Order: sequence, then C-alpha cells, then structure tokens
Amino acid sequence: MEKAHRTARGSDTRERLLDVAVEVLGQNPDAGMGEVAAAAGVVRRTVYGHFPSRSDLVLALARRAVTEIAAVLSVDAPPGRPADEAWADFVAHLWPLVDRYRVLVVLRRGELGEDIHALLGEVDEALADLVERGQEAAELGRHLPARVLGQAAWSAVFTIADDRSGADLDASAVVLTTLLMLGVPAARADALAARRT
Repeated sequence: MEKAHRTARGSDTRERLLDVAVEVLGQNPDAGMGEVAAAAGVVRRTVYGHFPSRSDLVLALARRAVTEIAAVLSVDAPPGRPADEAWADFVAHLWPLVDRYRVLVVLRRGELGEDIHALLGEVDEALADLVERGQEAAELGRHLPARVLGQAAWSAVFTIADDRSGADLDASAVVLTTLLMLGVPAARADALAARRT
C-alpha cells in the first residue's frame, strides 16, 4: 500500500513538473532544468529524478501532447461524422489548451525537432485522414492535397495563438478561420463556428 501511495505521489509530481515546464518553456524555449525546478518550487534533483535530461523532459511533453490531442480527435472525429463538424469541434475543444501545445511548435524547430516531429506524426496522420475523408465527401476543398491542407489549417491555430495582439479570441474565430482555409463554404463555416462560442 505504501509503494502504491509513493507511486501515485510520484506520478502527481511528474505531471506537475510537466505543467510547469510547459509554462517555463513557453516563455523561454531555451530554459534549463534549473529554471523548471525553481518555477515548480523543487530542487533540481527532483526534476532530474523524473526526467534524467532536458531532452527527456521535452519528449515527455511531446508524448503527453500527442496523447491528449489524439484523445480529443478520436472523440470529435469518429468514422461517419461529417469532417467539417469534426474539425470544428476538434479545434474548439483544443483552443483553451493551445498554450500547452504551442511550445512544441517552437521546440520542434530545435535540436529535438526530428524526435518531436516523429512523435507528433500520429496526430499529423490522423488530421490528414480527416481532411481526406472530408475531401472525398465534398465537405472540404481539394485545392491542396489532404496532408498539406490539414497541416496548413492546423498550423494556423498556432499562428493565431502566437499573435493574439492582446485580443481575447474565442474558439469560434479560430474555428471559422481554419474551416475557411479547409475550403468549407462561408455560410456553412459561419454556422459551424457560431455553435462553438
């Protein structure tokens, strides 16, 4: 029983460290383990006990993001559901959490880029499948290949998150923007976005 309690407590600490790391790395992508420890109010040894290196910490963040994003996508985009509706719900559900994932976009450009890219490949593939499904059903445009179109619309979410210019955008603006990028007719995009305010 004591071992189970220690394991649960360790898991809570690990998740709290990941939450803090997202914040710290979001402000400074080059931040080190000491900065994460200080922000979490623990000693560096505690951080290293859960993540032997900064690379392990960053890759743990990427794995957690993939798990969370894939879970939302599987709920919002089951087979048979119209792709435009599925995309709208997916973006609306993730928008409040976008800061968690935005840091990975920055870190993906760094030394761990290939590893992060490989981990996020599962999400990229699922989004490409969703867009392709929408193209085949004439719900989404065919102006770009499914993989490119999905990546462009998904990247727009992070572009908007990076430059809110002080505006407090709600999910509907992001949903509308990405649906239009995906080739959804304006009236349909407006209706789908309006339901997700």
